[in-house]
Amino acid sequence: MTTEILHQPERYPLTSKYDPAWLLGLDMGPNPLWLLEDLAQDLALKPGMRVLDLGSGRGATSVFLAKEFGVSVVAADLWVDPVKAAATFTEAGVSGQVEAVRAEAHALPFEANAFDAIVCIDAYEYFGTADTYLAYITRFLKPGGRLGIATPAMRRDVRDLGQIPPHIKACVGWEAMAWHSADWWRFHWAITELVSVTSARMQADGWADWLRWTRAGHSPDKDSVIAMLEADGGELLSFALVTAVK
Repeated sequence: MTTEILHQPERYPLTSKYDPAWLLGLDMGPNPLWLLEDLAQDLALKPGMRVLDLGSGRGATSVFLAKEFGVSVVAADLWVDPVKAAATFTEAGVSGQVEAVRAEAHALPFEANAFDAIVCIDAYEYFGTADTYLAYITRFLKPGGRLGIATPAMRRDVRDLGQIPPHIKACVGWEAMAWHSADWWRFHWAITELVSVTSARMQADGWADWLRWTRAGHSPDKDSVIAMLEADGGELLSFALVTAVK
């Protein structure tokens, strides 16, 4: 296993202010701040908004939201101890803006219309593909509130391909069934008429970012992810960035 220095792409100037070692130390998914910085272009976040960071992991995205956009954040994650997440927020100087809670995505402990925006980076694919989930998650948004996700994606859906491509199946198995295209997500949300989709796009450099991040990281499945990405060469794999208004 080899590790490279993490070089921050110039197209992410906000993220470039953060220590790469700090970012990698909070890793629970590929390049979360690069994804969030790109997604935020379509979210129109404003100071004072209350934002749910759903699947917030070890907290990098919540720190970024608080610092860069002046919003208050509820950092909700099932797998990370809220005490440890809170320590990250204190160290980053945003403890007054970010609250850490343990929560499962189907049993969120919030009142209806509680948030101006809900953001989900590197997590929505685990629960959001269900036909009924959009109706559930949008109940926590105020009318006019914004929903934004960044999720691993394939440029062609598995159902259209007729199989999970071998190089992807060897790494993630059946979970690739949840890696849908931006067009798939657009239809999946728009058909409900619960939201108006404001953007749905595949990241042009998503595959390259994913590979750059993985080569610099320390995840236990690093070698298999690198092998998958190198075999793909950007043909299928990227990220879908999708936003909508309730």
